[in-house]
Amino acid sequence: MRPKLLILLLLIAVPLLAQPDPRAVQILREVPLIDGHNDLPMQYRDRTRNRLSGLDIAEELSALTPTLHTDIPRLRRGGVGAQFWSVYVSPSLDGPLAVQTTIEQIDVVHRLNARYPETLALALTADDIIRIHGSGRIASLIGVEGGHSINNSLAVLRQLYALGARYMTLTHSENTPWADSATAAPQHNGLTEFGREVVREMNRLGMLVDLSHVSPRTMHHAIDASVAPVIFSHSSARALNGHPRNVPDDVLRRLKESGGVVMVTFVPSFVSEELRVFLSLRDGEEARLQALHRGDPDAAREALAAWDAANPRPGASVGQVADHIEHVINIAGEDQVGIGGDFDGIRSTPSGLESVADYPNLLTELLRRGHTPERLKKLVGLNLLRVMRQAEAVAVKISAERDASEALFEAPASP
Repeated sequence: MRPKLLILLLLIAVPLLAQPDPRAVQILREVPLIDGHNDLPMQYRDRTRNRLSGLDIAEELSALTPTLHTDIPRLRRGGVGAQFWSVYVSPSLDGPLAVQTTIEQIDVVHRLNARYPETLALALTADDIIRIHGSGRIASLIGVEGGHSINNSLAVLRQLYALGARYMTLTHSENTPWADSATAAPQHNGLTEFGREVVREMNRLGMLVDLSHVSPRTMHHAIDASVAPVIFSHSSARALNGHPRNVPDDVLRRLKESGGVVMVTFVPSFVSEELRVFLSLRDGEEARLQALHRGDPDAAREALAAWDAANPRPGASVGQVADHIEHVINIAGEDQVGIGGDFDGIRSTPSGLESVADYPNLLTELLRRGHTPERLKKLVGLNLLRVMRQAEAVAVKISAERDASEALFEAPASP
């Protein structure tokens, strides 16, 4: 075959191979894809100090630097039907400032809905998601990322729910005074009694208990305390990647019994074990070089750059994300899995999942592996809708039986 003809055939074939499976597109028409975690509100805070005029997501913003993963044209191409917007604030903030900053992030979500009403609409219930998706719009939901946002107050928790928050992650990267994080030294051996009361009050409200970021002991305690199914809004499988943010198999098995859902994330270091190990080695090398060149940061940086050049960084792939989904299905079941990309909360992405436009690529990979459209409808949205409806039903029952909790946080006495 002539070289020019071969090149022409390859150029024709590549776009064809890149096209999503038509069945994937049909799934996203029939069932709202509900992503459990997107940090676009944080991008507004960091880039524009919460000024919506500084970032018009009606336009495609893929050329922005630093990279932005989310805008309306790409949400449309990705077939997104509903999005939990994370209203994350750093755990370095505490007290009233954490509460204020969380409310400011919630305000960003409400203003986005008002600014783009033809595309976005606030959803507070599972039925809202179905109605909004049926109208051709994208349902906006709010998730509080970290129990530090309530400043140890059930009254604040209730008011965040009143403002539209429909899940709360019990911790972020640091412990709260009532719950242990996955990435901090344990202080409480899981949940304290006040932490259990937080879970019970979330059940009474109908607020989903989110266990991404918490320690395994906290996971077990929360599942024990909750009478509604729990979720992991953006975590993957620890059996495939040993990152402490991922979900161990013993917890996955309990989700099969309790009805919870793991929304598998795209965070590369949670997806690729090779990358996780590489980053750990790189952190160690950076610490070694800083100690070796103490007082000479330029020399340390040059040495680290040389190490980077000699040790190429591994990546993650859409196929590896599919591996995590399959593992959750194999251990917990096809009713216990969802999607929580963490777009715009991560700097890099798996290949094939570069932005919110690329969910069809993941479905195409899973269809290629033999998963049925019926199973993938559960993955993209039906499982999370079921959990929401169960949480809503539990709230109706509990709120008919008792009033709001009057528990107060009591700091432990100093030794």
